Amino acid sequence: MTNRRVQCWAFVAGVLTSACAAANDAATCTTIADDGARLACYDAAFRRPDAPGATPEAPAQMPAPQPGASVPVEQRSIIGERWSRYDPATGYPFLIRLHNPNYLIARHADHVNPVPASPTHPTSDAEDIQRDELKFQLSAKARFWQSGDRFYSAWLGYTQQSNWQAFDGAQSRPFRESDYEPELMFVAQPDMPLAAGFRWQLLNIGLVHQSNGRSDPLSRSWNRVYAQFGVEHDDVAGGSLAILARPWVRLHEAAGKDDNPDIADYLGYGDLSVVWRGERQTLSFTGRVNPRTGKGAAKLEWSTPAIGAFRFYVQAFTGYGESLIDYNFRQTTIGAGFALNDLF
Repeated sequence: MTNRRVQCWAFVAGVLTSACAAANDAATCTTIADDGARLACYDAAFRRPDAPGATPEAPAQMPAPQPGASVPVEQRSIIGERWSRYDPATGYPFLIRLHNPNYLIARHADHVNPVPASPTHPTSDAEDIQRDELKFQLSAKARFWQSGDRFYSAWLGYTQQSNWQAFDGAQSRPFRESDYEPELMFVAQPDMPLAAGFRWQLLNIGLVHQSNGRSDPLSRSWNRVYAQFGVEHDDVAGGSLAILARPWVRLHEAAGKDDNPDIADYLGYGDLSVVWRGERQTLSFTGRVNPRTGKGAAKLEWSTPAIGAFRFYVQAFTGYGESLIDYNFRQTTIGAGFALNDLF
């Protein structure tokens, strides 16, 4: 922003200087008696490119903004990287990128939920569930529109989280739960300075549906509208710190179709994420709570480069709603494995 102000003032000063010089030259032209010579003098004074004896000059221009790809990696915003601010401009809006973390971990739970229940379906058949399983998440997003200055953009996202009883050979290693989460997002990237060295980097308005695709009595789903605000500081403990607050409002279904009318009692009305990224490590904390019920959850994630594009990844979770089927079941889990992209 400072460079742009300096460039603007330099441009104004140049224009004023040129105008003064032209005025001085024009004053001498008034003393020429011959009409043709006087006209040529005026043309030269005011720098008409086609005037006899005039020296053509390129019009003063503001320096063109540098493409995002030219920004050094160490100076890039981690929020800007997630939303493709630094990708080279192509003039074509469609773009596919990874979204939320893509990972595969071996996970252990302190206890399991053998009889999932909800207010509309208080009982279900008991399931034989092991505490150890594989958990993986696949997530991507596609940009389908952006403004000419790349300030605004619109995206479609998809995230799938699956819990796989891969170690239960006696029951043919079933998938215990899979949650599907498509979303529509409208994004603005202000990059605006705030107090204490922070910059406002993100405003994301989204519509998201999440469901497990199962039939009653194990069907779980809900729809939300959210607004996500992201700020960032580029020098905290030797790394960058991003803080993202995402309040949401549930879109209620008809009473006869709502499989989990009390889901907000456990999953709350929003979440808060804090992400720190250093030279080789990334730490992330995400928390949510319903102030009225006191129920919520906390998730801690860590990653560091491993082999090639893969990263070592560790995830710890405690609270309600690690998956939709367990939205009203409290548990603590720990898992380790590999991630394909950074935590944010």
